[in-house]
Amino acid sequence: MPESKFKRNIAYKIRIENILNGKPVMENERFSFLESGNKKIRRVNLIGSVVDKYEVDGERKYIFLTLDDGSGQVKLKAFGDDTEKLKNINHGQTIIIIGTLRYFNDEIYIFPEAVKEQDPRYLIVRKLELEKEEPGVPIQEKIYEIKDKVIELIKNSENEGGIDTSILITKLKENPQEIKEEIQKLLEGGIIFEPRPGKLRWLG
Repeated sequence: MPESKFKRNIAYKIRIENILNGKPVMENERFSFLESGNKKIRRVNLIGSVVDKYEVDGERKYIFLTLDDGSGQVKLKAFGDDTEKLKNINHGQTIIIIGTLRYFNDEIYIFPEAVKEQDPRYLIVRKLELEKEEPGVPIQEKIYEIKDKVIELIKNSENEGGIDTSILITKLKENPQEIKEEIQKLLEGGIIFEPRPGKLRWLG
């Protein structure tokens, strides 16, 4: 048996939206891993706020928590003696969770291994941390790409007397704040001008 089989799976730091958008991969009709980008994810490390808790005591006790990190929601499910891990976690708390992904009845959920209350500010810290690590267009290249798109749209609208800022933002489908920042830079640089508020024209 390969040595890798004895290694514990990595607990990936991940956003909930990546879990929801991932592809469950089955082997012999059983869940094997979640495919997200180029990663095969079996264990996760999440920070989120508890927005719902459902608890049943008795012979078949279980606790379900709903966790929200601002990008989406996912359930944590513990059964039997494992419910002790979630017993003292309540609605409104921010927690860090390390757990194993499970898949049942077309739903992906997390079986908790370790749970700890966390300062709510760590939600922002984790979000920024993951944004830096996300593959794709580097931040500086992304800015230049938005700038080029803004310029192209304004240039192409000259025959119609310019373009409204709101229409430009709708057409670009990028972060509105980043678009506004690039528009402001172009205005300050004398590349474009506003014949009236909210109307943009090419100056060159």
